[in-house]
Amino acid sequence: MSMQDLAAALQRVETVLQRRPDQGLHDDAPATARWQGGVRVESSHANGTRLLTDMPCELGGSGDKVTPGWMFRAGIAACATTSIAMGAAGEGIALDLLEVSVGSRSDTRGLVGVAEADGRAVYAGPRDMRLQVRIAAEGVAHERLRALVEVALARSPIPAAVQNPTPLALQIEFP
Repeated sequence: MSMQDLAAALQRVETVLQRRPDQGLHDDAPATARWQGGVRVESSHANGTRLLTDMPCELGGSGDKVTPGWMFRAGIAACATTSIAMGAAGEGIALDLLEVSVGSRSDTRGLVGVAEADGRAVYAGPRDMRLQVRIAAEGVAHERLRALVEVALARSPIPAAVQNPTPLALQIEFP
C-alpha cells in the first residue's frame, strides 16, 4: 500500500470514528498458546498464523526458536514501527528509513524462582527496556521527525501498555 493510500485509509477510519466513537472500542483477537512439551509453545491466531517459541538450552529448551521474551520485544518494535509509519502517512511524510529496535535487560533468577540473598523474590520481568528509532525522510527536519515519533509512540498500543501498566485479569479453567 502506498503512503497516499495509507493516508486515505486512515482518514476514512478517522472520519468514521469521529461520527461514531463507539466503533473504536473492540475486542482484540486473542492469542492462544499451547504447550508442546518441554518449554516449547505454539501460539496461534484465529486466522491460522502459528508461531513457535522455545527457550535456550540452559533453560531446558532446544534454543532453535525465539523466546517469548523476544516475541514481546518484537511486538513492541513492530507496533511502534507501524504507528510511526501511520503517523508519517498522515502528515504526508515520505520516509526513506524507519527501523525500530527494542532491547531489555532481565534477571533469569526471577524466571526460575531464585530469591535475593535476603529472601525477597526477584522480579521476573525486564528490569529496563530501550526503544531505539532510526528514521530519515529527505527534506524533513530532525525536529519534525522527532515530534512525529513522539506523537506516534504515545498512540502506539503495545508501547503504551508497557509504559502504563494494563490490568491483567486471571481466569483459570479446569476442563
